[in-house]
Amino acid sequence: MDMNKAFVFPGQGSQYPGMGKDLYEKYPVARQVFDEADEALGFSISKMCFEGSEEDLRLTENTQPAILTTSVAAFRVLEEKGCLPDFVAGHSLGEYSALVAAGSLQLRDAVVLVRQRGKYMQEAVPVGVGAMAALLGLESEQALAVCAKAAGQQIVSAANLNSSSQVVIAGHREAVERAVVLAKEAGAKRAIMLAVSAPFHCVLLQPAADRLKHDIDASPFADLKFPLITNVDAAPIETASAARSALERQVTAPVRWQESVHWMLNQNVRTFVEVGPGKVLLGLIRTADKTVGMFNAEDEKSLENAFSGLHNQQFA
Repeated sequence: MDMNKAFVFPGQGSQYPGMGKDLYEKYPVARQVFDEADEALGFSISKMCFEGSEEDLRLTENTQPAILTTSVAAFRVLEEKGCLPDFVAGHSLGEYSALVAAGSLQLRDAVVLVRQRGKYMQEAVPVGVGAMAALLGLESEQALAVCAKAAGQQIVSAANLNSSSQVVIAGHREAVERAVVLAKEAGAKRAIMLAVSAPFHCVLLQPAADRLKHDIDASPFADLKFPLITNVDAAPIETASAARSALERQVTAPVRWQESVHWMLNQNVRTFVEVGPGKVLLGLIRTADKTVGMFNAEDEKSLENAFSGLHNQQFA
């Protein structure tokens, strides 16, 4: 069986001030991405990435287009150098970046969609009503049992099934707080409330999902150039209709990241490249398999390192 490589794209929380700046300065193809995103949005998301404060970047309607634009800019540099994946996957928001990379969504449509996605998510649940928490050191079955016990008449459920020992939960603030206490009692190494503005990937976001479906249905999609492993099913898709369905369903469904990684490992993916800001996904992949090759691609130095490493593997 041939050794395969996967490009994975980060989600919310990976942003940082200054991201993408040297991509813009060093690579004309990356500059085109930022310029196109600015034009599509009608304001300078590039300035937000390069000069915005942490507070500005933390607003979810800014965070989402900022990360997507930076991720696509890094991908375009790899693509120009002839580095293409066998599979793609993205964590939550990152699924949009992956679809742009796979040629299913145009960048100009994607940045507008994720800007709206962030806005709808923020407006779906009043600030302070919802919350999220990370449970570390519990198996997913234990985490789900904790949620069931903590819910009462409220909602708390798994939002991100990230690894064998990391589950993020979301729901009503009081229910999430109860779950944090119960998780510690159940033996979690850590159970911590997260500084987020909305309870992502739970049924409280159904109003956002309904609004976003209208926008997704109105946006042009194409079939994918390479398979994408979806958050919602942890299974590959290759068609425009499947891409639409995956994006519509992922708003209220958990991100099945651990299963997605295992699916790729079972397809003999031996190299993972995290394309975009940060190395969060590589850390999660490492918990599943420490022997795979890993590169990140977010600035000139890491991109050149990734390109060199991928090139050497090709001729090894």
